[in-house]
Amino acid sequence: MSETAVARLPVYNPRPTLRIDEQEFDRIRELVIAMDVREQENGLSTLELRLRNMFSEVSGGAGFAFENEEELKLGSTLALYSGDLTEPQEIFRGRVTGMETEFPEEGPPEIVIYAEDQLQLLRMKRRTRLFADQSLASIAETIASDHGMASTITGLSDSSGNWMQLNESDLAFLRRIAQRFDADVQIVGEELQLSPVNDVQRGELELRLRGQLRSARFFADLSHQLNSVTVTGWNPDTGQRINETSTGRNLGPGSGRLGSEILQQAFFSRNEHIGHIAVNNSEEAVALANSVYDQAARRFVTVEGNTEGNPGLRVGTHVRISGVSPRFENTYYVTRAHHVYNQSRGYETRFCAQSSKLESP
Repeated sequence: MSETAVARLPVYNPRPTLRIDEQEFDRIRELVIAMDVREQENGLSTLELRLRNMFSEVSGGAGFAFENEEELKLGSTLALYSGDLTEPQEIFRGRVTGMETEFPEEGPPEIVIYAEDQLQLLRMKRRTRLFADQSLASIAETIASDHGMASTITGLSDSSGNWMQLNESDLAFLRRIAQRFDADVQIVGEELQLSPVNDVQRGELELRLRGQLRSARFFADLSHQLNSVTVTGWNPDTGQRINETSTGRNLGPGSGRLGSEILQQAFFSRNEHIGHIAVNNSEEAVALANSVYDQAARRFVTVEGNTEGNPGLRVGTHVRISGVSPRFENTYYVTRAHHVYNQSRGYETRFCAQSSKLESP
């Protein structure tokens, strides 16, 4: 697998384009100064868009560009596209939640637009309620329906139980129980998607140092690695003690030596006991033990990278990194993506990714 060109033409023109309430305005594209799009595991992507708030009139005068609220206003729906202008890709869709206007000492006035994706609706609704004998899949479907959203749920329908949402926002509650089952929640377009992390793969990319990958920083860290996780509890229905152990289930992409193997060779075997989180049956205990172990294992090797702007580099992408030292040439799972554009450096994508394995020297 080799790097895929970010543009078909020899010259890469990645100036961002914006659609407001499904309409595209040439004037807005011409007035863009900078953009900043951030996405992360467990969702709620954000956009910060800076524009000049002054334009030239046909008559020869000048006026404010965005003061009449005909194009931009609080609550507007935004869709931001980036990548080459000949084939732009959507990297953000959401609604405007904030506006900031600046009048600098030198230069024209500027306006900064702040927006969040559809998970903002879940963030804004706080409540207390009980989900009795329901699976994570059914809970997610209910929450999506409460906010008029379509949903795609992969798996997560096997384990049912009683789940209490106690003075929590819908987003905080969904994130909390998703973490118990090692699942990730995202908004894609306007659809809520929830699936186990092991099933998430939003594409594959090859990045080569001194190619599209401009810089990278790797960190192999044993401090949180484990050899096993135990979960104990009490089953109120059967009156039996619960005692389950995990040594890993979904360790993510990559090849080489596991952190747990190196930990045992260099130091000792380490067990983590989870006794402070209540479980009602063995299925819940197994899911919790697997989740705690897998999340720690996948953080063994992390990388922070800076690449040529690539709209295909998203949370959940599997990235194969080459051109670095042999131990760190591997496939990584992207956990954060940061798409940045400004007039001095153009379009860049910064990312964080992780792998449970370290290659041999």
